Amino acid sequence: MRISGTVLEGPEDVPKGAHHTFTVEEHSIFTLIKEKWLSFQLEKLKEALEVRGPAILICILDREEAFFALTKQHGHDILSQLKGNVQKKDDHDFRENTFYREIGKMLEEYDQRYAPQHIVLASPAFWKEDLSESLKNESLKKKITLATCSSVDPGAVNEVLKRPEVKSILEKDRVAREMEQVDGLLAEIAKDRNAAYGIKETKLAAEAGAVKVLLVTDSFIQKARQEKRYGELDAVMKVVDRMKGEIHLIGSGHDGGRKLDGLGGIGAILRYKLNFS
Repeated sequence: MRISGTVLEGPEDVPKGAHHTFTVEEHSIFTLIKEKWLSFQLEKLKEALEVRGPAILICILDREEAFFALTKQHGHDILSQLKGNVQKKDDHDFRENTFYREIGKMLEEYDQRYAPQHIVLASPAFWKEDLSESLKNESLKKKITLATCSSVDPGAVNEVLKRPEVKSILEKDRVAREMEQVDGLLAEIAKDRNAAYGIKETKLAAEAGAVKVLLVTDSFIQKARQEKRYGELDAVMKVVDRMKGEIHLIGSGHDGGRKLDGLGGIGAILRYKLNFS
């Protein structure tokens, strides 16, 4: 992460008032002091520290053993361990024996019990592909994502959670949530009901205490900073936060964000209808 700003204090070779940029890498330790935190900013920080989003059922397996885990708000729970009695002399024997069927039954049982939105099958080799192909439950197969891990033990769950395949799942869910939020705004606009969009209307709605949900795209924030107009946007967000309205940042990289950018990059679902004419 690159951080830019104006130097207030620093080494003698860095003049005060100069603009400076430095890089913060993973595992860097630094202190950030901010006079006022808005609730949505604190929420974003909490999201970065927690395993959030939908529950994910994880199955880590090889030819002899399988572990089942379920993500939760903070970390994960190991649900069970399954051992198979297989012949080691021929890998093909594993594909034909009952171990896959036992794993499949456990997956179906946990799917019914916990209703996860996603199921991750992970293994050090080709076992995950073979298991996936052996499953007959089509609704179950639609939830499955394959991932790679280096070992088969409870500790491998953390490794799987850091895999790009799992990060892609969480990213898709984030996009789905943001799309839903934008669709809610578009529905209010289509019905000519409780909505405002564009900085002018949204600012008036915020000052009237009418904003229930504020949506802002990341590209609009970036543009406001570049054009030295961020103060106006920041004032709107502070008013909405003070009035207990929700604030959601929307990525411009998907259809929902692009639609909101087409409305000026900012919009709001209101508590009641306002007349802007």
